[in-house]
Amino acid sequence: MSAPLADRMRPQTLEDMVGQHHLLDEGRALRRIVDAGRVPNLIFYGPSGVGKTTLARMIAERADMRLHKLNGTTASTADIKAVVSEVDTLAGVGGILLYLDEIQYFNKRQQQTLLEFIENGQITLIASTTENPYFYVYNAILSRSTVFEFKPVEVDDLKMAVRRGFAFMAEEQGVSIEADDAVVTHIAQNCGGDVRKALNAVELCVLSTPPAADGSRAVTLETAQQLAQRSAMRYDREGDEHYDIISAYQKSMRGSDENAALHYLARLLVAGDLPSACRRLLVCAAEDVGLANPQILPIVKAAVDMALQVGLPEARLPLADAVVLVCRSPKSNSAHDAINAAMADVEAGRTGPIPRQLQNKHYDGADAAVKGQHYLYPHSFPHHWVKQQYLPDVLADTVYYHAGDNKNEQAYEAYWKGIKD
Repeated sequence: MSAPLADRMRPQTLEDMVGQHHLLDEGRALRRIVDAGRVPNLIFYGPSGVGKTTLARMIAERADMRLHKLNGTTASTADIKAVVSEVDTLAGVGGILLYLDEIQYFNKRQQQTLLEFIENGQITLIASTTENPYFYVYNAILSRSTVFEFKPVEVDDLKMAVRRGFAFMAEEQGVSIEADDAVVTHIAQNCGGDVRKALNAVELCVLSTPPAADGSRAVTLETAQQLAQRSAMRYDREGDEHYDIISAYQKSMRGSDENAALHYLARLLVAGDLPSACRRLLVCAAEDVGLANPQILPIVKAAVDMALQVGLPEARLPLADAVVLVCRSPKSNSAHDAINAAMADVEAGRTGPIPRQLQNKHYDGADAAVKGQHYLYPHSFPHHWVKQQYLPDVLADTVYYHAGDNKNEQAYEAYWKGIKD
């Protein structure tokens, strides 16, 4: 079985790589490390198909060290021990370089097995991961490594890779393969910054294009559209991209930018993640609009109920309405801050006995200094309010809530100030 095109034409030099200019252009730190040929412990973090593995292999091949390659999805503790067993042997005289792909799949014990030898320099680690290493890599390994973040490849760089892919297959097959700029651009724009995905699309386009009498192939835009459709989205409900999108979604609503909020809503809906779109919308309405527009809560709840009832694709309509409403509403996080402050006191143990007048009992023990509950019923007094203590003694004068500077909360503030004063 032939290897995929992305593997058959894997770059052999830095000049052949596309993208990652922030890491590999002349003068950049990682470029200097590669050119120096001396390998520190490195962790490459970023989405798949952007050059992490390719660059790690280039560095490993330049090092005059014993090279071992492991993949976190398949490697076992026995594999780690086999690598470690070469320390202090003739095979490991020049040092051992371990290239570990997908390190996030190594559990803590496996990572700890390597730690001692990484620390004393007998094993040098180059690891790659698609997940945030600060969540998935053992802290002691992180502290002994330099983390470089790889980015999705830009469209202009991807066009270069796509053209190379068509040229490579033409040379490989010994025939003419034509793909105009529209084809190249469509593939580059619809692979989500993933070089591997782009080259896979190139290969599929060539293989699915019927050859002419002379064996040549002319790839059409229609073919590219069929084979590269819906591939621009990077989305994994358990991965960083998921949390980045929902974070950007809520922060855009909080920041009153309806255009950005609709963009991130669209990304969630295209990925089919209706629950996350609804959940964050509900949270934002309560947390970030809150008392500045108190009617927004039942409105957003109704929009979410409708969206869940009709399902996709129609769910986009009530959700879009609600998102724009949240963005356009005045903002207040006064209730959010108030409940956080109250919970902080409770979690710190600042509670105390509930005042006697509020307790749900109507008798006193023999040791009670003052007999009787003495609860004052507010509705029996003017304006349905009477002064009495509701907080425990230890918190008697605590203020959690501060009215926001919006019309609704200021109106309530003025009303109660006039009564309570």
